Amino acid sequence: MAVFGSGPAGTRTGAMFEKILIANRGEIALRVQRACRELGIKTVAVHSEADADAKYVMLADESVCIGPAPSKDSYLNIPAIISAAEVTDAQAIHPGYGFLSENADFAERVENSGFVFIGPKPENIRMMGDKVAAKAAMKRLGIPCVPGSDGALPDDAKEIRKIAAAVGYPVIIKAAGGGGGRGMRVVHTEAALVNAVQMTKAEAQSAFGNPMVYLEKFLENPRHIEIQVLCDEYKNAIYLWERDCSMQRRHQKIIEEAPAPELKPKLRDRIGERCAEACAKMGYRGAGTFEFLFEKDEFFFIEMNTRVQVEHPVSEMITGVDIVQEQIRIAAGHRLRYRQKDIQLRGHAVECRINAENPVSFVPSPGRITRFHVPGGPGIRVDSHVYADYFVPPYYDSLIAKVIAHGDTREQAFARMRTALSEMVVEGIHTNLPLHQELMNDAAFIRGGTSIHFLEQRMAKLKKIAGGEAD
Repeated sequence: MAVFGSGPAGTRTGAMFEKILIANRGEIALRVQRACRELGIKTVAVHSEADADAKYVMLADESVCIGPAPSKDSYLNIPAIISAAEVTDAQAIHPGYGFLSENADFAERVENSGFVFIGPKPENIRMMGDKVAAKAAMKRLGIPCVPGSDGALPDDAKEIRKIAAAVGYPVIIKAAGGGGGRGMRVVHTEAALVNAVQMTKAEAQSAFGNPMVYLEKFLENPRHIEIQVLCDEYKNAIYLWERDCSMQRRHQKIIEEAPAPELKPKLRDRIGERCAEACAKMGYRGAGTFEFLFEKDEFFFIEMNTRVQVEHPVSEMITGVDIVQEQIRIAAGHRLRYRQKDIQLRGHAVECRINAENPVSFVPSPGRITRFHVPGGPGIRVDSHVYADYFVPPYYDSLIAKVIAHGDTREQAFARMRTALSEMVVEGIHTNLPLHQELMNDAAFIRGGTSIHFLEQRMAKLKKIAGGEAD
């Protein structure tokens, strides 16, 4: 197996941070806080007025209110976050995921203000945030991409039709600056093409401030497989196996597992080595994830996330690597502590995202949690910031907990997850627990290898859960 980069792994080249500001909320804020505590690092929690009573705020060494409840006035308020770092004498800022984590301007502002951004260089974030530029870069670095337009689509309708015909229908129109499942539109016929392009452009301008769109071949039944990578500033890069994130609705993940079932080891090693090599060549720093569509034993790059992922725990469980701690060490100037040969597969892991939402309609369900009990037992990990009497605010993402099950085999991990879900109690609000229980008993999912369309195709049946119809 290839080894990329130079210099001995594990060499400490810089002093560790004494204090880190966590520019996020919810379970990821608590997760980063725990990693810092294990490393002997003090933490600063920033919070909105709505999150004043949050667990991670109460457990932090210091806390600073950075604004009212709406995200734009608090967690997206760059001047307030920088000011909080200044008044608390923090040395570095960890952005978590979401909010400003993939905002190149924020990363640049952090570093220009004299702090360390715990993440990639601004130029890497900026490039990967532009899906057209990212795809072009991946092609140069030898990463396989979905067939499609060479860059942004032109304005000329005739040229657009010509490009689509060459790629072959169905095609998908994507916003260059998109993410989170927005700014996408599938087109099956030439008659619908130009109108779909115009609609996607308008949506992209409104949502992302960038009207640029591009076109790709729409794969009929692909799986969503991603490669977790770590790279230090000395071009030492490794990959932490892969995750299967195909169980999703509206392009939002529900369940993730690692490693991907029914994936040939040779294919895994080949794509993993390419991703690690690409990181070393582009001078990447920190944790990152290459996301692929996988169909008929072929990988097709779709995007790179330049941050820690929600689903990072499943990779931690099967490798024993603390990804958040490695982010911090790398940002402090340390070399990676691992070589690729050190990354050995340790069983199987699966993660269920528990959201405060109706399990059928997916409508958010904010409110007060009157009773909260988390499962336990061998191989069970729960990452959550909530507690009994906690009020789930209506302003942010609905994620309230992640339940992770690990076992020696996929079968054992799934069995442990089913037990864990049956033990978990959340009362006072709606959650998607019934949906997870249904899926973890689904014969097709248990067999493995379901496509990204599986859940949406099954929604008619899933409407029978939780007593029938959504309320």
